[in-house]
Amino acid sequence: MRGVRGVLVDIDGVLTVSWRALPGAVEALRVLRDGGLGVVLVTNTTSRTRVSVAAALAGAGFAVDADDILTATAAHLAGARCALLNSGDIEEDLAGITLVDEDGEDGEDDSDAPDVVLVGGAGPEFSYAAVNRAFSHLRRGARLVALHRNLTWRTDAGLQLDAGAYIAGLEAAAGTEAEVTGKPSAAFFRAALDRLGVDAAEAVMVGDDVESDVLGAQRLGITGVLVRTGKFQPDTLDRASGTPDHVVDSFADVPALLGLTP
Repeated sequence: MRGVRGVLVDIDGVLTVSWRALPGAVEALRVLRDGGLGVVLVTNTTSRTRVSVAAALAGAGFAVDADDILTATAAHLAGARCALLNSGDIEEDLAGITLVDEDGEDGEDDSDAPDVVLVGGAGPEFSYAAVNRAFSHLRRGARLVALHRNLTWRTDAGLQLDAGAYIAGLEAAAGTEAEVTGKPSAAFFRAALDRLGVDAAEAVMVGDDVESDVLGAQRLGITGVLVRTGKFQPDTLDRASGTPDHVVDSFADVPALLGLTP
């Protein structure tokens, strides 16, 4: 682990669950920074803006602000007309994107049809009518762009179904393939490296999602560390498509892994 200069840290399931700090996480983040490492918090969370995420983390005891957080907000879609299917208000983080008002029904001859169906995190908004409307846009030629394709996320009530299940259905039904802007896309990890000003070989990614967080980062040459918190399950490693570089019990163990002490 010598030569590490920057750490990418997932939020949900690593630092917090339901926005409450996991044991030792606040102190571990402080130790990493005190040790001179750059830290960027990388999240597929789409229910909150960066400012709102920072406020929630600050309320949980973390010394962070919005500039410390990188979200999958699809900046490369600037200028596109998007139909947004998402649970939560993230419009503030979608500057340059025109969101199509979909309060009414969409007809096949709708001249104002969107160029892109943009899918964020799942929630009550993912009704049959909403998902079917997205399907109709895709059949008319709209691109399918996903802020992430996580299958599940963890709350204090346990694992919950996430947007990846809906995205897989839309892909199969419409005969298309989603472009992913968040983890595990290489572009997202490169953006995090650019934010830190480090090369992949100088970075570590800490996450609870073995596929999106850890193996996605490893494909780019970033050292991957899987934590046994959040969405980690007893059979996670058996089902994974690859092997993490390191597995630790929690984020509290990461400073020691990197040779740092309080």
